[in-house]
Amino acid sequence: RTDMVEFFGENLEGFVFTKKGWVQSYGSRCVKPPVIFGDVSRPKAMTVDVAKFAQSCSANKPVKGMLTGPVTILKWSFVRDDQPLSQTAGQIALAIRDEVVDLEAAGIKVIQVDEPAIREGLPLRKADYAAYLEWSVDVFRLATTGVTNQTQIHTHFCYSDFNEIFTAIQNLDADVITIENSKSDLKLLGALETHGYAAEIGPGLYDIHSPRVPSVEEMTARFAALQKYIPAENLWANPDCGLKTRGWPEVKESLENLVAVAVNARRQHQA
Repeated sequence: RTDMVEFFGENLEGFVFTKKGWVQSYGSRCVKPPVIFGDVSRPKAMTVDVAKFAQSCSANKPVKGMLTGPVTILKWSFVRDDQPLSQTAGQIALAIRDEVVDLEAAGIKVIQVDEPAIREGLPLRKADYAAYLEWSVDVFRLATTGVTNQTQIHTHFCYSDFNEIFTAIQNLDADVITIENSKSDLKLLGALETHGYAAEIGPGLYDIHSPRVPSVEEMTARFAALQKYIPAENLWANPDCGLKTRGWPEVKESLENLVAVAVNARRQHQA
């Protein structure tokens, strides 16, 4: 996959792509947003074969299906303007729902539907926030509620002011959320203190946009700070975001340290 949206746009009906329509994403990273010109549908499975192969290579551990959510696909595309955004988002949600259901049928029991763009999609006028957040939550739930309770639904958010959307995040009703925390210097803790969170959550323990390898001690301190707001049994240990921008040596060392933090935390919790 080149980025979170292009892959899915290439596999869904209703999308076209430019050849040179590059847009700066962050730093020196650029993406080529698709153009949504018509009704969106899924002609065939997009990730099921790859997920099945990955799961076959890891028989004793679950492999997570990885999809991009309807709001993020919408917001990171050039979108048709002849119908409401919520209607187009609903069409994308139905396509993602088909993929989620097929992943479950293929034996994938953990499925993540990323929605990092919900916050950036907020309308300019605060009077319009409530309506936007309502349909954003609705399309996420439309995309993810076709599976049984035994299938675990994850979602992910990064680099946002979560206070303005935290109630919407709660209303997504995901089993687990992973959420940026380290790059913003633990500002998430303020949102947790204000709103609380009853489900499982993985606030990031290190910033993946830096090549620096975090120490076990550093991440242990962050994990301990989180336990003031979230019960230990509901916490996941994970990076802020995906590791695509990092080199293999630093990824390996960072993840080894992260696993050590998780192992130590489990031992302490079980003691």
